[in-house]
Amino acid sequence: MPSTFFGLNTAYLGLTAANASINTTGNNISNVNTEGYSRQHTVQQASEALRTFTSYGCAGAGVDVLAIERYRNEYYDVKYWENNSNVGEYSVKQYYMKQIEDYFKDEGLEPGELKGFNTLFDEMYKALADVRKDSGTDDPRRAFLGTAESLTEYFNTMAGNLQKLQKDANSEIKVCTERINALAKEIVVLNKQINVIEISGGTANELRDQRALLIDELSEIVDVDTEEQLVTDPHNPGRYTGATRFIVKIAGKQTLVDDQISNSLSCVARERDEKVNQSDADGLYDVYWSNGNRFSLKNASLGGRMKALAELRDGNNGEYFHGSVTQADIRRTEDGEKHSIVTVEVTAEYLKDINKCTLPDNGGKITLGSKEYYFDSWTMNYDADKGTYSYDFVLSTKPKNENTDIGGLIGKDAAIGSGVEYQGVPYYMEQMNEWARCYARAFNAIMTKPGSTDNYGNPGQNLFRADKVTDDEQWNFDTYADGYTSYGNRELDGTFSYSLSCRDDSYYKMTAFNIAVSDEMLQDPNKMATHTSNADLESKYDIVDELIDLKTNTDKMSFRGSSASGFLQCILSDIALNAQRANNFGKNYEDIGKSIETQRLSVHGVDEDEEGVNLIKYRHAYNLACKMVQTLTEVYDRLILQTGV
Repeated sequence: MPSTFFGLNTAYLGLTAANASINTTGNNISNVNTEGYSRQHTVQQASEALRTFTSYGCAGAGVDVLAIERYRNEYYDVKYWENNSNVGEYSVKQYYMKQIEDYFKDEGLEPGELKGFNTLFDEMYKALADVRKDSGTDDPRRAFLGTAESLTEYFNTMAGNLQKLQKDANSEIKVCTERINALAKEIVVLNKQINVIEISGGTANELRDQRALLIDELSEIVDVDTEEQLVTDPHNPGRYTGATRFIVKIAGKQTLVDDQISNSLSCVARERDEKVNQSDADGLYDVYWSNGNRFSLKNASLGGRMKALAELRDGNNGEYFHGSVTQADIRRTEDGEKHSIVTVEVTAEYLKDINKCTLPDNGGKITLGSKEYYFDSWTMNYDADKGTYSYDFVLSTKPKNENTDIGGLIGKDAAIGSGVEYQGVPYYMEQMNEWARCYARAFNAIMTKPGSTDNYGNPGQNLFRADKVTDDEQWNFDTYADGYTSYGNRELDGTFSYSLSCRDDSYYKMTAFNIAVSDEMLQDPNKMATHTSNADLESKYDIVDELIDLKTNTDKMSFRGSSASGFLQCILSDIALNAQRANNFGKNYEDIGKSIETQRLSVHGVDEDEEGVNLIKYRHAYNLACKMVQTLTEVYDRLILQTGV
């Protein structure tokens, strides 16, 4: 049966419940502008009723405040993280594609900006037309050579700009990696603090908000997946301990945080002999887990800023070296020494054209089967009788080449790098290299055709050459090492077998970085051939005529189905498509993100009007509880003091 003061206790419980609700409302109002804060509320429950052993059964015993919990919808959190990963990816692509667009643009240039390809190419052919009008004097030739040099400088500058962009993306990958590590450590600390509070019966609302905010930031960098498991007593599986195990996985379910343990990432710069592409910047990073396992930047589930940066840095439009091992043995090379040589047969069309070759020229790493091997050099072979293309890789004898056993490799897959289905910096580098090689070879073939002569009566020389890195000399593309078929400026049309080494004086040595005009011709324009020895008076500038025709004649030089002058149009079409895609998807995901965030805020956001209403409601409840106490005080006063004997 209830005691005499039963009603006072009931009123007191109502008073404390109302007070807790007022304090919670005040906390919500205080944090109305706090980022990541989730609106809180008191969870109340009627106290256990007392048996009165009377006709009406039980008597209500007041109210209990069970907890102060936050409003949060996990579904909207997951949707937000998934979308935020896409927002992070396309915001990066928008930024970098805008830069690439600016590099290649050829109109609306500000004073002092580099002229575009079309402008420089047209100026060169205008100067070449002046040479045709008066090729007997130095001035027109000198002017033409100056415009040709400007064109080569354009390619040199563009290659430098793109490589700088690649370095920027590479540096950002390191920054993102370091931030992932920092976020993982912060999440681990919060996991510990949350469990300390909640094991003792509390609810760590603010700490959980902070953890969710960290996941928000992490989701922009990389794809995120979270899981929270209840921890039970191992001796009594049915008893919940109050603790939780919070797990964070990234990039396709790779564990970053497992409750109070975090796995860190580290960036390791590639050595000079570990390049994947010929025109790659030095020191590009590979990312590894702390246990030594590789963290793949080409993972389709990578997501976020990391995915965009990796695609921009390594994107090759899916074109990479791959084939099948057909021979692996010990052979003598040009130096007379015996080396382990592996022959890889290729079938992809782009691997059959040396002008499209992107293999590194200072050695690299090749994956044969499931193992990695270092190689020092390579040779491309074409067998006209069989119609097959293959590459011989001379494996390195350096100590760091841990894999030296080549037995059992025949039939195994071989690859250098991997395909990245995005048109990133390596793709645009390859496109510039290909155009430079094709155009230079076609141009030089005309200038060195049989019977060509300069003003001194000497045979014509190559105008376009390639600067060597190690000295002031140039690759001339005239001769090849002994034992190799010399094809000069002829097309490799498949009518004869040939072999080309990465160390030969071939057009493979020419890239957008080093394409240049002959130093000899710049010093003496009279060494530029303008005609052949058998040209008559009416066609005394026959070489110049052919060079002018090269600009638009696809039979003499074709680039992606277009003439030489269509280079910029082809490149800009790729850039415009990628930029438009980045802009469209970026805007779409931003709009979706705003919609999801609105839905999230409708659940856990603080609404000032709603909290104002709650404040009035709980104030009334508090006042009523106070009146109940006051009423009972008067009852007890009459009962005890005024009726007592």
